[in-house]
Amino acid sequence: MYADSMAAGGGSPFWNPDIDVVISDSEDDDDETKPNYKGLEALIFVLDANLYESFERFSEALDIVRKALISGLLVDNKDLIGIVFANTAKNPNPFEAYSLENVVVPPNCAVFLPLGELSKSIVEHYLRFMETAEEDFGKKYGVMGNGGNADFSVMLRLCINLFENAGYNLVSSTLVYLTDRATPHPTNSNLYQRALQKAKDLEGKEIEFQVVPMVDDFDYDPFYKEFLTLVEDGNIAEFEPRNPEELRSLLSDRKLRQNVLRRSLGHFKLSLGPDLSISARYYNYFKLRFMPRKVRMLRKDNSIVQQKHVTTVRKESQEDKQIVEEFQVKQTGGWYEINIGDMPIRITPQQINRVRNLHAPGMMLLGFKQISELPENWYYKPQNFMYPDEKIISGSKRLFRALWERCLERNKMAICLFMRKRKSIPRYVALIPVEGAVIEGDIYKPLLSGDGFKIVYLPFAKHIRNIDFSNWNNIQNEASEEGVKVFEKVVGKLRTTFQSNILVDPTVEALQSNLLALALNIKTDSAGLSGMPDAKRQDERIAKILPSLNKIFGEDEVMTSKKRPANTGDARNAAKVPKVDASNLLQWDYIQQLAKNDSLGSCTIAQLRDILSIHFDTTVPAQMKKNDLVARVKELLEK
Repeated sequence: MYADSMAAGGGSPFWNPDIDVVISDSEDDDDETKPNYKGLEALIFVLDANLYESFERFSEALDIVRKALISGLLVDNKDLIGIVFANTAKNPNPFEAYSLENVVVPPNCAVFLPLGELSKSIVEHYLRFMETAEEDFGKKYGVMGNGGNADFSVMLRLCINLFENAGYNLVSSTLVYLTDRATPHPTNSNLYQRALQKAKDLEGKEIEFQVVPMVDDFDYDPFYKEFLTLVEDGNIAEFEPRNPEELRSLLSDRKLRQNVLRRSLGHFKLSLGPDLSISARYYNYFKLRFMPRKVRMLRKDNSIVQQKHVTTVRKESQEDKQIVEEFQVKQTGGWYEINIGDMPIRITPQQINRVRNLHAPGMMLLGFKQISELPENWYYKPQNFMYPDEKIISGSKRLFRALWERCLERNKMAICLFMRKRKSIPRYVALIPVEGAVIEGDIYKPLLSGDGFKIVYLPFAKHIRNIDFSNWNNIQNEASEEGVKVFEKVVGKLRTTFQSNILVDPTVEALQSNLLALALNIKTDSAGLSGMPDAKRQDERIAKILPSLNKIFGEDEVMTSKKRPANTGDARNAAKVPKVDASNLLQWDYIQQLAKNDSLGSCTIAQLRDILSIHFDTTVPAQMKKNDLVARVKELLEK
């Protein structure tokens, strides 16, 4: 018998052992430590009304929010977004005021847009507000200023209430404050202390706070240095202010939350020896683009084909090899049978799963090797990046840091056995220590470019091919030293800095520009969508090298296309030849046979009209199509 039968917040993006890394999305079976990942992201923009005193800054802040709204509408309109004005003199009713039934709005704050899902009507409402903001904002909202009752902590309390009354399970909450003031209150005031106390509430409720300065020379020291440190539960001595221009650029591109929340592939335990383990997480260096699933449909009615795995057990006769018995079993009830001599051996799926789960998921240290023994280019499997995880095993960050520094000092890599998840194939990997480089003057910093280990998957013997290079590695294929030097100059002139954050998909950008033009009547400049250097500038860079290039290698011959001879008889203008003999259409039995074989489509439109006229005495309209004529003939035949 036999069977047939897938965090980046404020401060430096580099890893530090004293600062937790925001991580999520685990493959572990422990439900207590597995984070809840079934929720939405919430983002509230808070605009300081004091920006209205300098309308250029206020207009820039409104434009940043506009770009974020449009980007959110195109990318993922299920995320929740709200807009609040702080330090206002009035608080009129917001758009869709019924959403604030359980929220009390304080006097000096105004909710422009309650926290909710984006839609076309919401974006259009915001665009209409921007058109009249210069004249109507002062009349409708007013500016209270930093004095009086404009309490910063009250605004934070309002935003916390909006998050709590969102009505959805939130996987992340972010508060973005756009201002040009270095401090909301005087340093020695009670309101200043109350604002700092509110920072611990944000930290306790896991709400991320981002301040986006609307001026380039922004000073964090009076207030926001201590406030952001309290929110992030970090060390104030390690605080590094973000570049205001960088923050504004990231926010307008909807890249403010560039944390690794959705890029984490899971967490695992790295066993260093008996009773010594650290916990870590691994990440992708790139963002996977998930394409829609393929759907199989029936041609006749476009119904979706439902696929089902069926295990069928058949019993064969030993004499004539005929199937004597056949029945279906569940997937876990089948088995695999192999014959070793005269002895049949059955293997059940449960036994196979026990063999595949001999080891728990994780990583085990085997030894160390020199990094120089690893080839520079080994295109076997995409590499991953590894960070420590303090939440599972306490002290993992410091031990991870010690291992990283030791490997970096001795220029060695750790060889480990890595099992990504249950029922997966164990793989040999090399942990290569990498040190994050400090990038100056670059507003787009790669996220996974800090200190840590790079996971390089080592191939097995079956993955390595032996290629004979003797056929092409000969003297005839070698270039002269002069030619190599010329092309080195060409490569140097055409070299460009690769920044994945600013390179976009031109097809997606063109699609988004068309959607904006149709939905919101917004015209987008299509020039430079690809993010690649201009071809004319590239030609200008190598213009001086082209003469020497042509002198060494010669000029390419321009291939001109030959004209084709004109056809004396154009087949495209020839009349279509009928596939059915017209004399046979006079026979009633022949018409019935065509319908039975479903071959009426081989007749021309004129022949179908003759069939209806001769055999059924029926006249049809002149504009009737061929499919309708075939259906009409079949209908009359059935009668």
